[in-house]
Amino acid sequence: MSTATARRAPTTTGSDRVALPGADGRWREVTLHAPREWQEHPEPYTSRVAFAAAHVVADPYGDNTPGAPARVDWESTLAFRRSLFRYGFGVAEAMDTAQRNMGLDWAAVQELVTRSAAQAAELGARIASGAGTDHAPDARTLGAVRDAYLEQLDFVQGTGSQVIVMASRQLAAAAEGEADYRSVLDPVLDRAQEPVILHWLGEMFDPALSGYWGSSEVPAATEAFLRLVHDRADVVDGVKVSLLSAEHEVGLRAALPEGVRLYTGDDFNYPELIRGDGTYHSDALLGAFAAIAPAASAALAALDEGDLETYDREMAPTLALSRHIFERPTFHYKTGIAFLSWLTGQQPGFVMVGGLQSARSAVHLSTLFQLADEAQLFPDPDLAAQRMRTWLAGAGLTP
Repeated sequence: MSTATARRAPTTTGSDRVALPGADGRWREVTLHAPREWQEHPEPYTSRVAFAAAHVVADPYGDNTPGAPARVDWESTLAFRRSLFRYGFGVAEAMDTAQRNMGLDWAAVQELVTRSAAQAAELGARIASGAGTDHAPDARTLGAVRDAYLEQLDFVQGTGSQVIVMASRQLAAAAEGEADYRSVLDPVLDRAQEPVILHWLGEMFDPALSGYWGSSEVPAATEAFLRLVHDRADVVDGVKVSLLSAEHEVGLRAALPEGVRLYTGDDFNYPELIRGDGTYHSDALLGAFAAIAPAASAALAALDEGDLETYDREMAPTLALSRHIFERPTFHYKTGIAFLSWLTGQQPGFVMVGGLQSARSAVHLSTLFQLADEAQLFPDPDLAAQRMRTWLAGAGLTP
């Protein structure tokens, strides 16, 4: 007799209760919270700039197997972005959340940014899109990496989107020090028509980015990064930092030139960083916001009113969920965001480009379900419960 068979869950008899498996083979029954009526906030926030890095919805009919060209459900993908706009967020497009370097090929990136930028322009919403070098995996010289960046920069600018200069695997491999980074990135910044967002993505999100900015020591890398930002502050709107270190971010934002924003990418500590310390604060460009948009919207609306107590109260239930979604291996956080999108009825199936729906375990996703319920993020708890039970049964897990 298997452990899972021997340790049976309580019988679930109501639609408001779901049995969930644990890592020890035991089951627990959770009673779902009633849905909360979240207030939409279609206007941008006045106290902070807030981008949500959105995922792509895979076409459930498409051949989204590992290594295959991405097949995207464009209707659901664009609808997801409209939902973010309704809660006051700008969209950070074609970022790592959208599976750059993890299944989303250049042809799909181009179509995604074109469609999303057109929709943002139509709705009067803010959008910033990633420009990198991932379409040129064989770029091994600094000149080839620079040309790859320029190609993507020109494309993104041509859609009308603001540019996010992404961290590049190819640059990390080709560069030997700070001067090499500058030889590539200065020409990119020279070509920018509007101020860009510089992205520093840590190796926990992409191991191929180890030693970025020319050093594996974070203090030395930070000094090189700051020299670039100070030298080019006229063409840098802000920096997006994803190192999952609140201490580092607090020090970095105080060292930035006046007028350059720090867009937090810290999915572990964003409430305190956005709240600020009374002197400095972080703005936001977060994959977590794609998962917790209604709650984050309520918090940011309170912050606009100077109501810190409500801000803290609204953000608090989201943090455990975000930390769970982004737990190690962090680069598979996208699976949790897509799963939550399916549970909330924002996409027809739990599939991902590159087959990455398999990148998290059933136990991990069961805990995600419970934490999302505790944050009252299910607009239709009955639908979420039915989908969770169906998915667990399909995975061979029944109480």
